[in-house]
Amino acid sequence: MTGTLRVGLVGYGLAGSVFHAPLIAATEGLVLDTVVTANPERREQARTAFPGVRVAASADELWRRADELDLIVIASPNKTHVPVATAALKAGLPVVVDKPVAGTAAEARGLAALAEERGLLLSVFQNRRWDNDFLTLRSLVERGELGEVQRFESRFERWRPQLKGGWRESGAPEEIGGLLYDLGSHVVDQALVLFGPAVRVYAEADVRRAGAEADDDTFIALTHAGGVRSHLYVSATAAQLGPRFRVLGSRAGYVKYGLDPQEAALREGRRPSAGAPWGVEPEQAWGRLGGGESPATGGGTPVETLPGDYPAYYAGVARALRDGTPPPVTAHEAAAALDVLEAARRSAREGVAVTL
Repeated sequence: MTGTLRVGLVGYGLAGSVFHAPLIAATEGLVLDTVVTANPERREQARTAFPGVRVAASADELWRRADELDLIVIASPNKTHVPVATAALKAGLPVVVDKPVAGTAAEARGLAALAEERGLLLSVFQNRRWDNDFLTLRSLVERGELGEVQRFESRFERWRPQLKGGWRESGAPEEIGGLLYDLGSHVVDQALVLFGPAVRVYAEADVRRAGAEADDDTFIALTHAGGVRSHLYVSATAAQLGPRFRVLGSRAGYVKYGLDPQEAALREGRRPSAGAPWGVEPEQAWGRLGGGESPATGGGTPVETLPGDYPAYYAGVARALRDGTPPPVTAHEAAAALDVLEAARRSAREGVAVTL
């Protein structure tokens, strides 16, 4: 593909309006052509935020003019991911799907097979591979600053004692709700990127809040093929937030508090632009690297956090469409993460460790 690539965005809720639309619009060579939402208020929001954008009430309208588009981005509720992605691929259009790409690894691999059969790009939006803290940790690991990593602790915790409602908190299996598949998709993907495939999974999933239907406090333990153990926590009921990362190695440990600032910036309406600082955090938020003493009492040396870079995802997608290079996240990588999430769901249900 050459020239400007025209993008159709399906869904304009949180994912579509806060993450995908602004990042697409900020990517050189991509243009947001059409937003699909049946909600009249969201239609007007899209028109206001992106003057000139077309709106459609149904994704079916995109398939009827597939020759006018170069990419479909699916940011609609989880249960729609597989059917909408299937329809887009059958219409001959490359696809980006928000995580989780599907409810099962088998469905993800089925989509991958369809994309390969049609010679089309299929990628999954795992934006937190470009979090500032994750990029920093990945650099430390690759440079050997920690020595041999033995334990990886990752927490994505929130304090939301009151339910917000909506499909994400639904217990209906077809909705693919709950934190295991929501925030769990992020922490599992990051663990696999850092330390390779998992061979054993143990999980505990609880429903803590009154009236809640889906898991809102979940723990996942992974044993990686290389020997690293990952302990992953996702919660909406954490009254005191733990460190985002605590990584222990044979030479040193790294502890980092706080969340990457890019989501907050996007929620506030800011957009990345060439030459302007993006994903940067103040020095007091930097993590600490060292051994033998807690960071809370001044132990370790501050490590400057690398800038976060969500724009890199869509830049990679545009490059893949133009040059035929691999997409920044593949459907097969997403399927591997779903293998772990399915094993975690079984482990939590049956109270057993699951071997992959």
